[in-house]
Amino acid sequence: MDTKLISLICGAIAIVFAIFLALNILKKDKGNDTIQFIGRAIQEGSIAFLSREYRLLSGFVILMFVILAALIDYDLLNKTDISRSIPSTAISYLCGAVGSALAGFIGMSIAVRANTRTTVQAMQGLNPALRVAFNSGAVMGLCVVGIGLIGVTTIYWVFEDIAIVAGFGLGASSIALFARVGGGIYTKAADVGADLVGKIEQGIPEDDPRNPATVADNVGDNVGDVAGMGADLFESYVGSIIATIALTAVGAAALNNANLPDMLTLPILVASIGIIASIIGTFLVRTGEGADMGKLLWSLRIGIFGAGILVLIGTFIAISILNLPTELFWVVLIGLIAGQIIGTASEYYTSFEYGPTKDVAKQAETGPATVIIGGLGLGMLSTFLPGIVVVIAMWLGHTLADTYGVALAAVGMLSTLGITLATDAYGPVADNAGGIAEQAKLDPKVRERTDALDSLGNTTAATGKGFAIGSAVLTALALLAAYSATTGVDMFNLMDIKVMMGLLIGSMMPFLFAALTMQAVGRAANAMVTEVRRQFREIKGLLEGEADADYARAVDISTKGAMKEMVLPGLLAVIAPIIVGVILGPEALGGLLIGSIATGFLFAIMMANSGGAWDNAKKYIEAGNLGGKGSDEHSAAVVGDTVGDPFKDTSGPALNILIKLMSIVALVFSPLFL
Repeated sequence: MDTKLISLICGAIAIVFAIFLALNILKKDKGNDTIQFIGRAIQEGSIAFLSREYRLLSGFVILMFVILAALIDYDLLNKTDISRSIPSTAISYLCGAVGSALAGFIGMSIAVRANTRTTVQAMQGLNPALRVAFNSGAVMGLCVVGIGLIGVTTIYWVFEDIAIVAGFGLGASSIALFARVGGGIYTKAADVGADLVGKIEQGIPEDDPRNPATVADNVGDNVGDVAGMGADLFESYVGSIIATIALTAVGAAALNNANLPDMLTLPILVASIGIIASIIGTFLVRTGEGADMGKLLWSLRIGIFGAGILVLIGTFIAISILNLPTELFWVVLIGLIAGQIIGTASEYYTSFEYGPTKDVAKQAETGPATVIIGGLGLGMLSTFLPGIVVVIAMWLGHTLADTYGVALAAVGMLSTLGITLATDAYGPVADNAGGIAEQAKLDPKVRERTDALDSLGNTTAATGKGFAIGSAVLTALALLAAYSATTGVDMFNLMDIKVMMGLLIGSMMPFLFAALTMQAVGRAANAMVTEVRRQFREIKGLLEGEADADYARAVDISTKGAMKEMVLPGLLAVIAPIIVGVILGPEALGGLLIGSIATGFLFAIMMANSGGAWDNAKKYIEAGNLGGKGSDEHSAAVVGDTVGDPFKDTSGPALNILIKLMSIVALVFSPLFL
């Protein structure tokens, strides 16, 4: 059977199974009128934000469509005779943008319906709640891989030109960056405002209905950590496949005695195998009542490890049938192992089951300053192991299969994304479920169960970010190699002043990008804090529970802040490579890509792990350690958590999109720089 047809069938299976899971979730009890009322408020706020964000982004997509059609498809700048009858690269870009937006929308749509059902299931036990929350994450994961694989395969099948397929990756990357930044700004503005005024100043519990920012915070979990993350990993997934195909197509990764057409389709085949393996893995996730963090983690690991083993078995069979070098099997194995090590390292540094996060929590005994110092130090230290793992994976992949091996390792790392994303996406659902339980004044036992799932979600989110960042580096390096082959620049000499100039500009980009997004969160959070204080001050009886908060006003503040602040960082990532390439040339642009990959990778790991450690240090104290809720130690940990919020949920995860977006912009627009 044709490989492309196999991939389309596997992509369709993923979507059908996602629909099956979604229908099962929707059959669950939605809860009493209070639970449903709160759930509707979160759902309406989430859909309203996403609709507004997509309307804004539609203008950017149309502009990019016109630019690609004019400059790349028809080369109007040089007026070269181009035989293309349709703007194929622009169409591919549009498909990628729509696919990215669709993946995020579907994932969020089921998440805002699963949160109330998870709350109800938590009234019955831990395992029923885990199953609903996890299955909602699986809907997201399977839609991402299904839509992504169908999209890449279809575009490649129709146009048979990797330069055109790269446009699909550009569309996915550009939307992912805006979605991640916009959703991240929204959710962290609400979260910081709710924590600083509610927990610290007023001393009320998290998600207390008296807090005006509570609904905005719950909405933010969905638009940032579900829709934004879905678009993010959609881009990672298709980017790794496109990079591997691109290297083969431009002749940059030929292997001795290897059939090039089979090498072109192997990454698609590995991704197809990964879909089936992920579906099987979802059935292995189970837990028992009263399970501690270790048992909960293993309940997810069994599913992930099971899927990984099935991918290896399927890949070995596929490589044998295609008569490709066995070295390629070892490359896929290297990618899977590297992803697991990076994810486990993130887990070690961010879970309060282990020493590093407990040490950060203990720093709270001397105040918030030492909590922040401890978290920053932990984040910096945590870059060492992932950095070494990526270096070794690059070395082994290149030794076994040249630059093709580096790219294929990234495909292997993300082959089980259908289930690894599920372990990440379920966290916001559990977080929402806990908020609904608090606002609906349910039995404290319900909140204990949802908090256990939420704490696990923070750890698996850090693991998911590790996967995304690790694969981003390998994918960006593969795209850099494809860019080098396309432009004919086979060496970036550091003694060439233009290369060094580009290197420094590229090294600055992650810091400039992170600064813009951090300051954006700061400004939006400042407006939220001011509004929450105003409501507590001016609405009589609010603190006593005798009056209702104005939730709509808080939601509007987060929405306006996100819409306004996401534009500049997103445009910067697209414009900077083009300006450097046009003015300084392709060598300088290569230097920019090298610099951005090196600093962006380490900076992203540091921010994700620092933020995760601060968050779980707070939860460790809230679990009754070091004074528990309401203590001075708790207040200090909350301050650390508010600093970590934009680290782990806005700036950090967006950096991996940044380095890939700039790499694929360079590849797509490379004809302009020659």
